Amino acid sequence: MQLTSTIRRAAQANPTAMATIYKDRQHSWSEFVTRTAKLAGALQKVGMKPGDRVAMLALNSDRYLEYVFGVLWGGGVIVPMNLRWSPAENAYSIDDSGTEILLVDENFAGIVPEIQEKSSCLKTLIFAGEGDTPEGMLNYSDIVEAAAPVEDAGRGGEDLAGIYYTGGTTGFPKGVMLSHRSLYISNLSNCREFCMQDGARYLHAAPMFHLADGAGSLAATFAGGTHIMIPSFTPAGMLQALQDHGPTHVLLVPTMIQMLVRDPDFDKYDTSSLETIMYGASAISEAVLVEAMSKLPQTKFVQAYGQTELSPVATILAPEYHTLEGPNAGRLRSCGKAVATCELKVVGEDGNEVPTGTVGHIAVKGPITMLGYWNKPEQTAESFKDGWVYTGDGGYLDEEGFLYIADRLKDMIVSGGENVFSAEVEQAVTKHPAVAECAAIGIPSDKWGESVHAIVILRPGASATEEDIIKHCHELIAGYKCPRSVEFRTEPMPLSAAGKVLKKDLRAPYWGGKERNVN
Repeated sequence: MQLTSTIRRAAQANPTAMATIYKDRQHSWSEFVTRTAKLAGALQKVGMKPGDRVAMLALNSDRYLEYVFGVLWGGGVIVPMNLRWSPAENAYSIDDSGTEILLVDENFAGIVPEIQEKSSCLKTLIFAGEGDTPEGMLNYSDIVEAAAPVEDAGRGGEDLAGIYYTGGTTGFPKGVMLSHRSLYISNLSNCREFCMQDGARYLHAAPMFHLADGAGSLAATFAGGTHIMIPSFTPAGMLQALQDHGPTHVLLVPTMIQMLVRDPDFDKYDTSSLETIMYGASAISEAVLVEAMSKLPQTKFVQAYGQTELSPVATILAPEYHTLEGPNAGRLRSCGKAVATCELKVVGEDGNEVPTGTVGHIAVKGPITMLGYWNKPEQTAESFKDGWVYTGDGGYLDEEGFLYIADRLKDMIVSGGENVFSAEVEQAVTKHPAVAECAAIGIPSDKWGESVHAIVILRPGASATEEDIIKHCHELIAGYKCPRSVEFRTEPMPLSAAGKVLKKDLRAPYWGGKERNVN
């Protein structure tokens, strides 16, 4: 189970077919494999050894896909960097993973000095963008052109393939370790679940650093398909790509679907090539889905539920359940059934499975599960027990095996498809000199699903405004993690008998009348 075997197969079966299309650059599958082998040689030449971590901080491009497979081909481990994180957060993940090589494009080259200042690990910088190469960096095209292709290092199975950083319950990001095995098996399954036939044309509209896009990307590679990249999602950019290149598949979060179908110029473009939209990260509203199905009548919709720890897909709501009529109606609130490569259960506080229809903790087991959290044995032990990954989501199974999400058991907010752990927000807010206490919760948002809301108690005699708190947070953490609203209180936070803040009590006024405590 070597991930690199997927591109060798694609080059063998479709040597002249296009592997990547990005702006005016196009490469066939045979060219892509050669470039991958040359990049692997170039990385080895600058010091990458088997198991070494290599990071990339860049918008979507053909070079991002080359990075993924070039690092793996050369025996390394990929560490995709979150585009929305602050330099301090990215420096933390670089040092935590021991990453010495970083690829960066022109969009992020300007913050590299600040990352370097905060990092003690970085040694080699490679400029993989457009335009002039900044001082102190190697040029991507130059080193690939000069390198000789090397043999595949042959890593696979339980060997570490990637470290994907997510938010942390302690206020610090944690690196999810995924093996070749877990990614290979998960995406072999996804190829079927996402309705990808040989020769599919996959549009990278979601950010390529995110494993959600990685699910679509690796599935498309299994299918020997074409990867079409736009730098980042905009409705106009995606519509133009649909018209120019005819992609058949795309993965979007519900917010993107809403922006796409409500774009005033939607009807001016040819969208007829689009066969399947995969969506996930948060639930979609019925109104948006009905509108999208109406405007894209030829397109199937597939909902995926999972998390990074599951490589990342655990359940699928298939296209036939995206309907408001007939015997399959009534499933839109569900996130579907377990994929063929895992099993799931719902357990109570005693660890035993609960009866059908009873809310409990969702746990997943199978070859798609993570190896654990990088250098965090305690957090690994909390989430990974007897081969089961405990997701932190509360839900229930119905009598036909459909899974429904009801609540979040861990302190997490999902805003615009991104996970935000309350501890990270609270740590940032309480660094403000006027703040004595803070509790961060998720509240319903029509646009983002959930938005971050901070409840703050100020120090005696101190003063601060909502704007002060939000601006202060933007200096410390990624923008999507920052509070969008701040509520000041003088009374103490509600506490449990153990002295923990009762987040459910704080959330209750905002979620009254809702069928579930997630949005």
